[in-house]
Amino acid sequence: MKTENIKECTSKEECLAAFPVMRQLRTHLDETAYLALIEEARQKDSYRLFALYENDEIVALAGFKPMITLYYGRFVWICDLVTDQAKRSNGYGEKLLEFVHDWASKEGYERIALSSGLQRIDAHRFYEEKMEYDKVSYVFKKEL
Repeated sequence: MKTENIKECTSKEECLAAFPVMRQLRTHLDETAYLALIEEARQKDSYRLFALYENDEIVALAGFKPMITLYYGRFVWICDLVTDQAKRSNGYGEKLLEFVHDWASKEGYERIALSSGLQRIDAHRFYEEKMEYDKVSYVFKKEL
């Protein structure tokens, strides 16, 4: 029988266990940089990382941080959302997003926002069609 649960990754060991799945999204990171960034983001930005487990195996991750801006008001920014490549199309992304929606609502946040790379056509279809997100802007960046 398949059992699923969502748990926050709070220890170094839990974050390391999540790295193989996160690496599929954040291919530029090695374990050392990944752990350092998680720790700094937790301390400075209230970053949270949640894992969806299926039978004690991490199959998907959602990393987010609560924010307040003049544009969005009180909202949750989803920094990372990834399902293990071998486990995609099983509803895990939807379950994690619903979890984030519930968490944000309970904590008094008004909306969810995220950015998705231009090349991620399937992800865009998922956000817009399955999860009913609106495309509201482009995100720009400049390397310094």
